[in-house]
Amino acid sequence: MIVAVKTQAVKIKELKLDIERIGPVSAILMQPDNARACCVLAHGAGTDMRHASMDKIAVGLAERGIATLRFNFPYTENKQGRPDQPAVAHATIRAAVEEAARLCPRLKLVAGGKSFGGRMTSQAQSKAALPGVRGLAFLGFPLHADKKPSTERAQHLAHVEIPMLFLQGTRDGLADLGLLRPVVAALGAKATLHEIEGGDHSFAVLKKSGRTNDEALAEVLDTLAGWIDKLG
Repeated sequence: MIVAVKTQAVKIKELKLDIERIGPVSAILMQPDNARACCVLAHGAGTDMRHASMDKIAVGLAERGIATLRFNFPYTENKQGRPDQPAVAHATIRAAVEEAARLCPRLKLVAGGKSFGGRMTSQAQSKAALPGVRGLAFLGFPLHADKKPSTERAQHLAHVEIPMLFLQGTRDGLADLGLLRPVVAALGAKATLHEIEGGDHSFAVLKKSGRTNDEALAEVLDTLAGWIDKLG
């Protein structure tokens, strides 16, 4: 399928990823004609690859010349309520990265995603490098459970050796910035934190902020696209 996004054509391809010893999951490749990079984009714990928020991110990145490969985790593919065990999530992410590299061999490759999806991607990278991936992007890193401040979920990040971008709302209940800022600082030059003023875990802003949710998301995507361009 080919659709128009603003002034350019975008190819949309529905796929199946075969996860070894687990089974197939659905995926969507959205690739603009002028793509210069591809982002393997994992969904959050309470959504799936077709959620409106994931679609907005994919379309917004396509408008900025970034292809995306979205995919379901097995638990969402099979309509199960509980997220997969980390090993299953990691295997799914690796399969998605391999497929993105195969389908977009000349494009710069990055990986990450929303909340749970981003955290599972960094865990996978910390255990064994995701082939060809030059950087990880977190669209709301879930540092801790709601109202339970902790940094345990960030411990594995010390073993990630590639650049990381943390896009974080200042009202995010799953990432106390008083804890996240020193975590990112301790990671050194490989980590970048960009705060979305007034944004919550989904980057939604309050009406009194003077801007819309779409404007806040545009800041997220502009920042992400600019960071991808600077990757070696």
